[in-house]
Amino acid sequence: MGRFEPVPTAHATRTRDAVIGMLMASVCGAVAALGVLGATGRVVLVWDRVVGRPLAIVEEMPGPETGPDCPLDARYVDEPPDRMPPDTLAAWQRLRTAAGGDGVQLCLNDGKRSREQQARQFADAVQQFGSAELASKYVLQPDESMHVVGIAVDIQPLASAGWVERNGAALGWCRRYENEPWHFEYDLAYATSGCPALLPSATGS
Repeated sequence: MGRFEPVPTAHATRTRDAVIGMLMASVCGAVAALGVLGATGRVVLVWDRVVGRPLAIVEEMPGPETGPDCPLDARYVDEPPDRMPPDTLAAWQRLRTAAGGDGVQLCLNDGKRSREQQARQFADAVQQFGSAELASKYVLQPDESMHVVGIAVDIQPLASAGWVERNGAALGWCRRYENEPWHFEYDLAYATSGCPALLPSATGS
């Protein structure tokens, strides 16, 4: 016996077409929004190998707020390196392994931050230092921070940071600011070209 296939009614056809139209409009709107954000430089889009989530907006992805106490100095914490871009995470793991080979432990006092986390840190710094100008010498606005991009780490204690300053360039890690001996940024090019000259502070002056 043949299988009976009901003929769609005009109402069912219109409903189906309306649903498809709404879905297509949502997809197009999302793509357009991402395009505008990417064009303005306010976000960085990367491929994220998670089923159903092909794009991750890295600058909106929060890092850990804190972590367990640094075993070398309880004034600091040792955050998990969550939400770092994959290449930066792999480079951080290589750095930590190399330091461990020399008997040095690195505590990740601060790593990946979202734009919202960075904005909060900047506001706290303004309150601490009394002005945005002074705060900017230590904490940048979200649009300028390499913590938001996901390539910066603050390493403590300072003895451990000193090891990274002496040895990290070969692995792509360089100190960037004279007034922040704990702040390092990753760039694979540093491994071949060496570290750029230190800037006086995050503001460049």
